[in-house]
Amino acid sequence: MSLKYLLDTNIISVPTKANPNERVMACLQTHKVEIATATVVWHELLYGCRRLPPSKRRRAIEAYLDDVVLPSIPLLPYDVVAARWHAAERARLEKLGQMPPFVNGQIAAIAAVNGLTLVTNNVSDFTDFQDLTVVDWSAVYNFGE
Repeated sequence: MSLKYLLDTNIISVPTKANPNERVMACLQTHKVEIATATVVWHELLYGCRRLPPSKRRRAIEAYLDDVVLPSIPLLPYDVVAARWHAAERARLEKLGQMPPFVNGQIAAIAAVNGLTLVTNNVSDFTDFQDLTVVDWSAVYNFGE
């Protein structure tokens, strides 16, 4: 099976929550062979973890990242093709008076150039990008989507 979804930080971190969203957990399981994430998301996950003080929670998150995410979820790079797409979208959006966060543009670019649906629970952060399909698994009732 080929890749279909690119997970945003807020989706890939759901399993680390005290009360993880059941819909997201079901979708992660259903689509486990179709998911990837971006190297910039990996950075966000590591940065967030390393900002935590040494604790049981931090060790659990580190274990999840090292033992679950890294070996099982492909990390797609922000490469030349993604940078070109991102630059074009930034210029287009700037002309419209919109300036989405740089990292969101990188994530959108990686999803778009790889033909993947971006999975996030911050759909509104990505709606202005052209040629990008976005879905929120926390709001999806049909896990097959």
